Amino acid sequence: MARIKPQALLQQSKRKKGPSRISATTIIFYSLILALIGFFLFASYRHWTSRSRLQSDNHLSVSQGENTFGGESKKSDLPGYAVLNTSKGSIIIELHKESAPEVVDEFIDLCQKGHFKGMLFHQVIKHYVIQAGDNQGTGATEDWNLRGKQHTISSMKHEAFMLGTSKGKHNNKGFDLFITTAPIPDLNEKLIVFGQVIKGEDVVQEIEEVDTDEHYKPKISIGILDVTLKQKV
Repeated sequence: MARIKPQALLQQSKRKKGPSRISATTIIFYSLILALIGFFLFASYRHWTSRSRLQSDNHLSVSQGENTFGGESKKSDLPGYAVLNTSKGSIIIELHKESAPEVVDEFIDLCQKGHFKGMLFHQVIKHYVIQAGDNQGTGATEDWNLRGKQHTISSMKHEAFMLGTSKGKHNNKGFDLFITTAPIPDLNEKLIVFGQVIKGEDVVQEIEEVDTDEHYKPKISIGILDVTLKQKV
């Protein structure tokens, strides 16, 4: 039996030797890398979770803000002035939205529908009132004239150059317009004031001075050509 030389035995022992051991430094290094990766993933998760929650809260806040201020915005968007373009000139009216909101809303709606276009001033009582509308009756204004002769104390609400309409339920043809040309006494039960002439008083006075018949109907046709609504003048 042949003997194995010492050198051959040394080479065989090297080939059978197990894998080399991993150093502690390498283990610590890779552990730190894994820890950093875990921390980065956790931080990213917290960041995107917080961002999503913040966006959701902001969206809710905006929605609540729109609900809170929506009514006020719509209210502020309503026209605050009306320009009555008449055959004698323009009359600018400031609308009293706070004191008569329902009447102002109805007036604005009728203006947008062209209700007052071509409407005639069919009653003119000097030093009292001019009336435009589809109601051709004379009872109201004649009654005002009689009452005016009997009373000397005027209502502060019904000073000269105030715009109003008769009280009661209006229909498509029942919304008439009255512009006072002098303080009118004791008309709170008949008239709802919802505006005031701020420019064009001379036009009102010119209409007031036209000749009328015995029923206070102008002998010449004077009417409203159209009404322009404005937010500012």
